[in-house]
Amino acid sequence: MNSWKLWSALAVGACVLGISLVAPAIAQEKTLRTLTVSGRGKELVPTSLTQVRLGVEAQGKTANEVQQEVARRSNSVVALLRSRNVTRLETTGINLSPNYRYDNGNQTLTGYNGSNIVSFRIETQKAGDILDDAVKAGASRIDGVSFVATESAIASAQKVALREATQDAQGQADAVLSVLGLTRREVVSIRIDGAFTPPPRPFNMNNAKLADTAEAAALPSPVVGGEQEVEATVTLQISY
Repeated sequence: MNSWKLWSALAVGACVLGISLVAPAIAQEKTLRTLTVSGRGKELVPTSLTQVRLGVEAQGKTANEVQQEVARRSNSVVALLRSRNVTRLETTGINLSPNYRYDNGNQTLTGYNGSNIVSFRIETQKAGDILDDAVKAGASRIDGVSFVATESAIASAQKVALREATQDAQGQADAVLSVLGLTRREVVSIRIDGAFTPPPRPFNMNNAKLADTAEAAALPSPVVGGEQEVEATVTLQISY
């Protein structure tokens, strides 16, 4: 009689006597001892691209006058950007709103404000020149400048961060088990909580408004990137 038939016969007999037996596979599963640890990895990636949001503003007596001026200057700016082969060029905001004057509770229409905002990406080393030239072409406001790494650089950094997170988790497990006189065995389960890339790092020119176009165009616009941080977390369940 093999071991399984023997266990079955014992189980039947035990039921008659009112005794509970646990199957060998279940008993083995209950005695499995595991330790769960989470490791973190972090990698810094040099930023080489600059994300820019800039636009034009105009004021005038009539809506048509303002709209035409905004369109004229916006076309000039967009033509410049396309000639410089920027990437991800798109319109992110268009606005036309009335201005009112209030006297003794009376509302009087005084004119209109209009704006057109675009965003694009350019190599950081070229960002300063294109900002200056955009102002000369008609841009009168800069809503945001931030720095990002290339997609390939981020993908490579994510793999490194995941490897570091896995090693960190294993190191934590070894540190705990060695103190208790136990030995790390096999990995029972793996959970990748993600390789997180924080948003682009902003530049201190955020929300700057170029009130005097001629004066702003005369000023140098140094743009220096930095590093972007990529993080990853890996959780391991390890038997011992």
